[in-house]
Amino acid sequence: MDHPHRAGRSVQQPSGYKAFIPAQLPPDPPITYSGELQTLLSAADRDIGRLDALAALLPNPDLFVAMYVRHEAVLSSQIEGTQSTLEDVLAFEAEAVRDDTPKDVAEVVNYVRAMNYGLQRLATLPLSLRLLREIHGELMTGVRGGDKSPGEFRTSQNWIGGGGSTLRNAGFIPPPPHELTAALGQLETFLHQARGQVPLLVRCALAHAQFETIHPFLDGNGRVGRLLITLMLCEDGALSRPLLYLSLYLKAHRAEYYDRLTAIRSQGHWEQWLAFFLRGVSLTARAATRTAQDIVALRDAHRSAVPRNAKALALLDHLLRQPTVSIKRVVQLLGCTAPTATKLVREMEARGWLRELTGYGRNRLWRYQPYVDLFHRDTLDALVEAAARAD
Repeated sequence: MDHPHRAGRSVQQPSGYKAFIPAQLPPDPPITYSGELQTLLSAADRDIGRLDALAALLPNPDLFVAMYVRHEAVLSSQIEGTQSTLEDVLAFEAEAVRDDTPKDVAEVVNYVRAMNYGLQRLATLPLSLRLLREIHGELMTGVRGGDKSPGEFRTSQNWIGGGGSTLRNAGFIPPPPHELTAALGQLETFLHQARGQVPLLVRCALAHAQFETIHPFLDGNGRVGRLLITLMLCEDGALSRPLLYLSLYLKAHRAEYYDRLTAIRSQGHWEQWLAFFLRGVSLTARAATRTAQDIVALRDAHRSAVPRNAKALALLDHLLRQPTVSIKRVVQLLGCTAPTATKLVREMEARGWLRELTGYGRNRLWRYQPYVDLFHRDTLDALVEAAARAD
């Protein structure tokens, strides 16, 4: 059933255009938890629980989290038009930028920093408008969009539309600046007061959609809005480690994602959005669980192959955190001589664990390729396969 004003209404502005003013959360009339929606919610809760249980069993789980964060940063940034890949980010971090490295790699690296910053800040600052501003500042400073008030809510009207669109023909116009304080205040109130009253995953879905509707920054709203989901899951304790990210699912279903958000605003279709969101949570959690299991299997297999080589074991642990290394970096990490580091790297290269990237005689770089390949396997087909295998 359509409820045209359930999510808010378009209001004529003095200068002639109409801007959307969102209604408060939770929706009114309340969410109808039909049979399908209840089933999807139960499945998503179960899949999140399985992922978190696995994370608790991982040896040195923080070693794996760093790569998940980078992978999410790449996917979330690609939704916004960046071209950089996971390999570009790893090379940038290893100070091995090539001539063909996309210039927008710094945007992805900023996303990694913003995500880590937000997760760390949760220990001292509850999820709030202040925290979202701080995260936005980390995300946007020094990169494309850095001239659009990083860390500050907008004071001018923005809009969403194709190239060349204006306020007169935009696809969607968020609240005008004078309505932002009220809309954001209501969102923050919902984040705090709905805990224990609205199921967590439903709160995540509602808050993400509301944030995207408010569109409070001049740039970076999509990335901050996706990060909001992970922050809520971690703050509430559903995930002890940030191992669930929806960007792959949203990137694969981009058209439907935007259509669902539009249907919320125009027809009040919150239930349909929730069903779409919960399917994504289940698929993504199952795929992440499989990837984490395969990472553990890879780690165990490689460690078993060098059980008495302490330096090799230490290097393998480092490669799980930063898969791109040089001889100089291995020397620094292990406190060994250059000949020892060279011998160790060449042995791993011979085993097929390390792949030389440069082709140079000097200043060479190696990548822990079997490990990186596990993240490239994450495609839409892999999500569907993971769901089928879990059923």
